[in-house]
Order: sequence, then structure tokens, then C-alpha cells
Amino acid sequence: MEVYTKILGNSHSPEWHKRLEGATIDYIELDQWNAQKRRLLAVGTSGRAYPMALERGTRLSDGDIIAYNKEQGSASVVRLKLGEILIIDLSSLLRRPVEEAVATAIEIGHAIGNQHWAAILRGESLLVPLTVDRKVMLGVMRTYNFEGISFSFRPGREVVPYLSPSEVRSLFGSTAPDNHHPQHPHTHHSIDDYV
Repeated sequence: MEVYTKILGNSHSPEWHKRLEGATIDYIELDQWNAQKRRLLAVGTSGRAYPMALERGTRLSDGDIIAYNKEQGSASVVRLKLGEILIIDLSSLLRRPVEEAVATAIEIGHAIGNQHWAAILRGESLLVPLTVDRKVMLGVMRTYNFEGISFSFRPGREVVPYLSPSEVRSLFGSTAPDNHHPQHPHTHHSIDDYV
């Protein structure tokens, strides 16, 4: 069985978008946690197994192509399943007196930490992955009612490209499948089963 070791291109680029017109595409759906791994066994929508052993430093992105056959008119393309991200805009704190800004920042940190939500600070925004029902996150933010602090939800697909691999792992590590389904019975396969 072939082991996939590199990314050929991305289906979102103009060159590949045109090349893939009319092609049969087997989508390899991955969550953001598994997309950070170099060695994994993924399964396409066709049921075909894709053992991957990618080069060090490689990170799969939405639209990455790992297999392409021009003669058969087929390709295997990664499609990331990304949840929403709560974005808390902290820019208003920069215009406040230092003591007030620090107190509000600590209150926000306490509220997020008290919920055991993963978070990273990126510029003037605190990014929190949706790990519970959106209504719960809205309820927490409204309960605390942080004065002058705005927040919104954005698709993870829009945010992840701007993060480093370590930030993605920090942010989405708590959303790994093993953390959400500890008693989910299924068989685990290793890439070594196929090589």
C-alpha cells in the first residue's frame, strides 16, 4: 500500500482549481487536531485508506492534495472539519487606565479558565475554540457582561490559516477526539498496520 509523504498542491490555488475541473475527488475529512499530525491513517469518503508519513514541519491545510492521477481524472483532497471559534476583542483595554485594563483582563482570564476552555492570545484578540454548545459560551459571556468587550463567533476555517502549528495544537488540543469521547468503542489503526 502506498504511503503518502508530501503535499502536491492545494485545490484552492488557481492552477490546481483549473486542473481538478471535472475530476473525481476523494475527500479526506480531518478535524483540526488530526490535521496537525505528520503520521496518521485517514480514510477518504470513498472508504479508501490513506496512510500518511509527511515530512517534518508539514501541516495539512484545507484543500491540500495528496494524490493526483491525470489519466484517471482523480485526486485525493484534504477537507478540514473546523468548528467555530469565539473571538474576544480586547482592543478596548488599550484605551483604559492600566489598573482597569489589568483587572478586566484578569476577570476574562478567570472566566475562561474557570470553564476549562483552551485559549490563545493573538494580537488584541483572545481565541477560544467552541468545545461546548454555542449557547453555553454565549451564556458565560453574557453572565459576566464585561464592559466594553465585544465578542463574536467565526468559522475555524477562517482563523486557522493565521495560526502557527503550535498555536493550533494549543488551541485545539482540548478538542481532540479522545478528549470528547473517552468511552467511544472503535478500533484504532496505526499507520504501521499498512506499511
